[in-house]
Amino acid sequence: MTTSINESWARIENWLAEHAPATYAALAPPADPADIAAVERLVGRPLLKPLVLSLLRHDGVLDRHRGSLLPGYYRPLSARGIAAAWHFLTPYYDTREAEERGEEVDHHFMEIGSSRILYGHPQLIPVARDLGGAHIVLDHRPEIDRGRVHEAEPVEGVMRVPHEKWGSLPLLMEAIATCMETSQPLNGHIPAVDEEQRLHWESVRLRDAPSLPRP
Repeated sequence: MTTSINESWARIENWLAEHAPATYAALAPPADPADIAAVERLVGRPLLKPLVLSLLRHDGVLDRHRGSLLPGYYRPLSARGIAAAWHFLTPYYDTREAEERGEEVDHHFMEIGSSRILYGHPQLIPVARDLGGAHIVLDHRPEIDRGRVHEAEPVEGVMRVPHEKWGSLPLLMEAIATCMETSQPLNGHIPAVDEEQRLHWESVRLRDAPSLPRP
């Protein structure tokens, strides 16, 4: 059974409070429901419930925090940050080419695991960003990948990861909580704490580890 978003957040909060109090202090308060509603008006559809619940727990991290909360150097976005990232990404989506190629795009995405054409798709909602411009996006399309988490970056496009931990936002958050508690690698990284008591992620070499997106 998948752990709920709130349960995973509670585990993450407990670990941070004990081991990385500076990062714990940087967790933003809950999002204003009006900001969430504004995102939904912007993207033209309701946000999936796990994302809403996550935003109502923490509206991203405070801007002054210099660390990364998620493996791969990602920082969760606030509701307003999601709106800004969506505005930034969607102009890259080539509607005409996507319509012309139709099902071929999704077939390639499922078989090969990446798609330049899907980059900026308006129903792939950005939920986290790294300093290099890559995003984690949550698939809101009414298809087989609805609710799945992907990585989107300018060169490779949208990358579909077959590993089960990327099957949904609750699964990914549960995996992050477990990684913190056990120091078992996730996405090729393990949690570490610097001298300022901030969480960061150290890269590890895992020959037999599942293949997950590179930062």
